[in-house]
Amino acid sequence: MTELAVVVGTAFALLLGWKISQLLRSPRDAPLRAVTLCLTSAAASFCLALPPLSGPIDSVGGHGAPRLVQNVFAFGMVFWLMCFYLYSATDHRRGRVRARWELLPLGLAVLGLSATTVAAAGRDGGGGYDSVDMRLGAVAAFYVIADLYLVYALAMALRWTWRYARAARQDLAVGLWLMAAALAVIAAVSAVRAVLTVVRWRGASVAPAVTTVSGHLIAAALPLFLIGAGYPAARGRLAVLRVRRQRRGMYHRLYPLWSLLHETYPQDALYPDHAGRAGLLRRPRGVHHLYYRRAIECRDGLVRISPYLGQPEAAATDLSDVSAEALADRLRDALRAQSEGREAPYGPIAVALPHAQGLDADVQQLVKLSDALTRRPAHHTGTRRTEDAPRGST
Repeated sequence: MTELAVVVGTAFALLLGWKISQLLRSPRDAPLRAVTLCLTSAAASFCLALPPLSGPIDSVGGHGAPRLVQNVFAFGMVFWLMCFYLYSATDHRRGRVRARWELLPLGLAVLGLSATTVAAAGRDGGGGYDSVDMRLGAVAAFYVIADLYLVYALAMALRWTWRYARAARQDLAVGLWLMAAALAVIAAVSAVRAVLTVVRWRGASVAPAVTTVSGHLIAAALPLFLIGAGYPAARGRLAVLRVRRQRRGMYHRLYPLWSLLHETYPQDALYPDHAGRAGLLRRPRGVHHLYYRRAIECRDGLVRISPYLGQPEAAATDLSDVSAEALADRLRDALRAQSEGREAPYGPIAVALPHAQGLDADVQQLVKLSDALTRRPAHHTGTRRTEDAPRGST
C-alpha cells in the first residue's frame, strides 16, 4: 500500500501542477478552475488519510477530526467535479446558478458530519471504517451521511461523464470512460457501505473481508480516476513530443539544401536568433521556430534560383514532377551558372511543389531534394558539407 500511495501521490502532484499552471494562464476559465479545485480536494483527501498527516489532526481535534476533514475534502472533490460539468454544459450564468444550488446539499452534508463528530467526541475510539465502533449512533450517522452524499454527487457526475464520453472524440472518450468506471465503482461501494453501516449499527456482524474489499476497491478506483483525468493530456503531450522530434529531424535533414542556398543568398536569412541555434533547439518552441525559418529560407532560395533551373531544349514552367536526384543536379548547375554571371534564360519556375497543402507537406518535398543532394556527388566546390553555419544563422 505504501508503494501505491507514492505512485498515486506523484500522479496527483504532476496532474495538479499542470492544471495550476493552466489556471494561472487562464484565471477566468470556470471549467478549468473547477477541475483544478476538484484535483486539489482529491489530493488533500488522499493525503490526509495517510498516518503522517492524520496523526497531528487527531492529536489536536480528537479521534474523529481526521475522518471529518478527509470526508469534507472528498465532498469538495465530487462537488467541483459536478461544477465542471455544469460550467461546461451550460452558459456561465446558468452554470453558476446551478452550482450555487448544489451548495445546499453540500452544506447540509458537511453540517451533518460536523454535528455527528461533535456528538461522538469522547466516545469515538477512532480508527478507519473497518475498525470503528458502529454501535455508536453518532459514528454510524456520520458514515451514512457521508456515503449518501457521495452516492448522490457521484451519480450526478457519472451521468454527465457518461454523456460526454459518448459524444467525445476517441482520445478524450478513453479518459472519460476510465473516469466513469472509477466514479461508478466509488458510488457503488459507497451505497454498499451505507447499507453495511446500518447493519453494523443494529449490532449484526459483517465479514471483515467485505469491508476490506470495499476499501481496496476505493483505493483502486482513485488512481483509475486520475489516469482517466490525465489520459487526454498525456496523449496530447506525447503527440507534441512526437511532432517536435520529427521536426527536429526535418530541420537537420534540410541542412544540405539550406547551406547550398544560404551561401548564394545570405541576404534571405531571416532575423538572427540571439540565443543561438543550439539553444533554440533545446527549447520546446524553439524547434518549431527554427523549422519554420529553415523551410522558408529554403523555399525563398529555390524561388530565386528557379529561372536557372530550366533546360534549353524544354522551356518548362513547372518542375514539380522532376525526380529529386535530377533536380539536385540541375540545382548545382543553376547555382554554378548564376555564380558565373550567366543570364537567366527563364522566369520563375515552380520547383518541388507539394501535392497537398500545408507547410509540412512543403517541407517533405524540400527534404527529398535535400536528401538527394547528399546522395549525388557534389560538383559545386563552394558548398560546405558539414553543418558549420556561423552563429546566429539558421
